[in-house]
Amino acid sequence: MNFSNINTEQLKIGSNHPPFIIAEMSGNHNQSLERAMNIVDAAAAAGVNAIKLQTYTADTITLDVNKSDFTINEQESLWKGQNLHNLYKLAYTPWEWHKPIMKRANELGLICFSSPFDETSVDFLETLDVPIYKIASFENNHLPLLRKVAATGKPIIISTGMASLKELEETVSTVKNAGCDKLILLKCTSNYPASPKDSNILTIPDLRKRFDCQVGLSDHTMGLGVSIAAIAHGATVIEKHFTLDRNDGGVDSEFSMEPSEMSFLVTETKRAWQSLGEVKYGPTKSEESSLKYRRSLYISQDIRSGEVLSEKNLRVVRPGFGLHPRYFEELLGTKVLKDIKKGEALNWRHVK
Repeated sequence: MNFSNINTEQLKIGSNHPPFIIAEMSGNHNQSLERAMNIVDAAAAAGVNAIKLQTYTADTITLDVNKSDFTINEQESLWKGQNLHNLYKLAYTPWEWHKPIMKRANELGLICFSSPFDETSVDFLETLDVPIYKIASFENNHLPLLRKVAATGKPIIISTGMASLKELEETVSTVKNAGCDKLILLKCTSNYPASPKDSNILTIPDLRKRFDCQVGLSDHTMGLGVSIAAIAHGATVIEKHFTLDRNDGGVDSEFSMEPSEMSFLVTETKRAWQSLGEVKYGPTKSEESSLKYRRSLYISQDIRSGEVLSEKNLRVVRPGFGLHPRYFEELLGTKVLKDIKKGEALNWRHVK
């Protein structure tokens, strides 16, 4: 699938192109526009393709209620004990920041887009002419939102976290029936941070086959390993949360990449993609010059005409200018037809 229409550099997403790397800012701006701008600068310097925002307010994503339903109770959660409305007030990106952030990103050659969390967010993002929409895992069952986004005609990236196969079928059919013809699914494990053991990236080729679309990874694990393995299984997009420094804190900082790590991710995922190649046996073009350093048959002692080849005067050594080692046993006991000096490659003219 080519996304040749989304920026001036004609960036493309697909197996014939390097991985498309998305830096997710989320709430790591810590309510500072200056920090948000610095995150954009650092993402560009790291070499990513895109930076992603989240577009919501606390009131568009949840209710201002203090009941237990609206409190995070999971023991292992980074946000245990927090009220949802209060958390989202802390994490949201002010809508008036979107335009200057996107302007900075575009000036640096980055695509900047966002995840809308309700229909009003889509209306707002349309005024900014965002090139792509991202649907977060927690919204992949929000069918009215999916229809609203699909109706824009823009490419859609959807994270698949928590969704059953039946739910994904409903999600995909919803956006396709509403007009989406450019879809990317991201395998996602919605834990923060996620464990590599829960990543199940073997699902990536299955998703691609089932839904006939590009598939990537929204990676909440620490480190690079899962993302690189995903590329090996056909992922064409990698999304990672991004911050300037985990020590600075922030709602998502603990599982976000720092600039040096993001730069390494860009480099190593591209190398992983380059390594895929094709099913091929025999020397590559770059290996052809090394063929001469393989093993072959050489005379290891001076030998006179009429003498017999033995394990003392014939060896399998480097380089590869002599007869193939497959003839070693066959030639033992054979008389040579001429004097041969130590270090001379054995050829058929010596014995026949």
